[in-house]
Amino acid sequence: MTTTIPALGTKTADGSALQAVLLDMDGTLVDTEGFWWQAEVDVFHGLGHTLGEEHREVVVGGPMTRSATHLINATGADITLDELTVLLNDRFEVLLDGNVPLMPGARRLLGELAAHEIPTALVSASHRRIIDRVLRGVGPEHFAFTVAGDEVARTKPHPEPYLTAAAQLGADPARCAVIEDTVTGVAAAEAAGCRVIAVPSVAPIAPALGRTVVSSLEEVDLAFLRSLVI
Repeated sequence: MTTTIPALGTKTADGSALQAVLLDMDGTLVDTEGFWWQAEVDVFHGLGHTLGEEHREVVVGGPMTRSATHLINATGADITLDELTVLLNDRFEVLLDGNVPLMPGARRLLGELAAHEIPTALVSASHRRIIDRVLRGVGPEHFAFTVAGDEVARTKPHPEPYLTAAAQLGADPARCAVIEDTVTGVAAAEAAGCRVIAVPSVAPIAPALGRTVVSSLEEVDLAFLRSLVI
């Protein structure tokens, strides 16, 4: 995709300083948080353990290493982190099975960003194999750049993934709008200095300075994003 990014610190003709839009994947663009939880439940059932709902909010939206480590420690399962990571990714792909359910408003928003040539990146804690699998359903053409959790030294909640995406797009993080659905993702984006739009999926997210909370992507369009980065 060919994009044109305004010079740092300048505004576009509509008065906005928005330079790029960075989007999380699971729970933000695609309704896959339930698939991940089911994968975790299934894998641990196979290991002889039952996962209670109390673990769900802990593991949602975080990097695979954090979620898997928590579940190993909580259950005492006799499995290594690397072994569990493979099993979880394998089971997730089986459950997905070509079905990539988009969140309400996602398809329309991606189309609008593409139509106006807004530089857009996908920034996920999921591994590359999962991102590429999901992108086949979402449409890789919507993104100029994608960041996977296993491609950065420190994934969310560290700011590195969002700083990486902004740098690749040639954008100032302060002129980037980030759309996230979890506290972990919001923390990463805010630590990078981005303007954040939170669309909570499983756990609530409170409004804060520099952060806007909406109930659905159906409330988000390009005019809205531009109004937040001024």
